[in-house]
Amino acid sequence: MSADLHARLLDDAALESSSVVANNAMNRLRGLSGVNSYARELGFDPYERLATILRGNPHAAVRWIDVCCGSGRALLEAEDRFATEFPTADIAITGIDLVNHFLATPRTPHLRLLTASAATWHPDAPADLVTCVHGLHYLGDKLAVLTAMTQWTRPGGSFAADFDPHAIRNPDGSSAARPVLAELRAAGLTYDRRRRRLSGTDFRPPNFTAAYLGADDTAGPGYTGQHAVTSYYDFG
Repeated sequence: MSADLHARLLDDAALESSSVVANNAMNRLRGLSGVNSYARELGFDPYERLATILRGNPHAAVRWIDVCCGSGRALLEAEDRFATEFPTADIAITGIDLVNHFLATPRTPHLRLLTASAATWHPDAPADLVTCVHGLHYLGDKLAVLTAMTQWTRPGGSFAADFDPHAIRNPDGSSAARPVLAELRAAGLTYDRRRRRLSGTDFRPPNFTAAYLGADDTAGPGYTGQHAVTSYYDFG
């Protein structure tokens, strides 16, 4: 690793203070369904996926965790739909975001919008659905958060996240996409190269052995056109 790159690498505390990460533009207007929506980005409607569980078993306890939820607009819309179709169901939706710019306050106890770091937050219980829509682009130790999110997904549950494996770099700056994707696929997860979407319903948490070195917030725009963070690891 060059001395210049080493000097640019940030730990999580410094990274979360970066204007690239602590921004109020990411995921702010994306709704639950429609053109600019979670359904479009994830390839399925999160509400319908969870509602299917309740239609089959009205007494089921349904849990959804959304990491880097932005303004929470999609979750607020889901809260309204659940309140209309399943007013007495056991539903828990949790959205976490580093920046407290939520669109509104939840109307029911079924939704929590939390200001927290994805690197350190942990849920009380596993979820039927865990999502991260264009949030991993801004995180430092992406592999650790990916592993954690898969651990938060209950057996038989669904996981889906936007992910750019080329944002994972070796110490010399080259892409570490190949070993990363190999481990994700070995864990039973599916990666859609065209949509850059990682997902799964029957998988184990991946086992990454690489050592995290730090993150670079000066890498410039990623594939979305927004400035993103590259993460450096020593794969040994």
